[in-house]
Amino acid sequence: MQNTPATTATKFPDKPITVIVPFSVGSGVDLTARSLEKMVPKYLGQPLVVINKSGGAGAIGWNELAGANPDGYTIGIAGIEALLLPFYGSTKYDYPTALEPLAQVAAVPSVLAVQAGQPWQTLDALIEHAKKHPGQLKFAHGGVGSFPHVLGEMFAQATGITLEQVPFSGGGETVAALLGGHVQLVFVNPTLVKEHVKNGTIRILAVTGKQRLTDPVLAEVLTFQEQGLDITLTNWHGVAVPKEMPVEVKNKLAEGFKAIITDPEFIKNMNNAGLQVEYLDPKESQAKWLADSQKLAKTLQATGVLERIKAQKK
Repeated sequence: MQNTPATTATKFPDKPITVIVPFSVGSGVDLTARSLEKMVPKYLGQPLVVINKSGGAGAIGWNELAGANPDGYTIGIAGIEALLLPFYGSTKYDYPTALEPLAQVAAVPSVLAVQAGQPWQTLDALIEHAKKHPGQLKFAHGGVGSFPHVLGEMFAQATGITLEQVPFSGGGETVAALLGGHVQLVFVNPTLVKEHVKNGTIRILAVTGKQRLTDPVLAEVLTFQEQGLDITLTNWHGVAVPKEMPVEVKNKLAEGFKAIITDPEFIKNMNNAGLQVEYLDPKESQAKWLADSQKLAKTLQATGVLERIKAQKK
């Protein structure tokens, strides 16, 4: 590391850094944090301590992060739900303004998955079936207003079909419901269904990313865009910090994370965990947050998800 002027940053960091993960152990954001944990001592000279604070669809962890001392010793992992939750008006903070992104680490496209035993071999066949049998197909998601729920509603709206939605408490449960035949489709993180695709129990019909997945098992799956549908909203994992952090400290962290995320060893560890590294710097991350917020606002209005959530609260 090059020498910085004699400021707070010269000594920073002189003790371990805590990273708040707002979801449980084994989740995608947790795997990202643990991949960073292995590399942080090499680039920042101090250990990274991972603390899982799950609950409230991420709100519990992000509330703690937004309210933390902005001295650089408490950072967090953010995902698209940090942009989504404030729309529902139930969060303590408006995360897009209370937090600042330091880096995007990974892009996490979702996939539309169905049971392999179902007659729909393609996305078109699924849509056609749904049009002929309105409201008969059920899709599972991790809770009303969750990102998979928004994707399902976006898909129904884009294709003019009616789906019945069934809320669960997380991605693992939605996959179990799909395998058990209780629902007909799910939008999930590809890592949750990869093994089922390999053993032939689940079929993937489309990917929400702009590009196809790099994983050899799933690389043949077409994107929604390639199949004529404008569904290109993907989750992502990034490093975020509380606002008002001293510039020198923020720059030091941003430089450190850039070096980590572009390190071939880190990329290999992430790929092994089934995650695609896609680095964005602080400015690019901020632009991404803004663009995604606008896309989400439009979808929430157009699909009526926002109305439904507000009605539930009354």
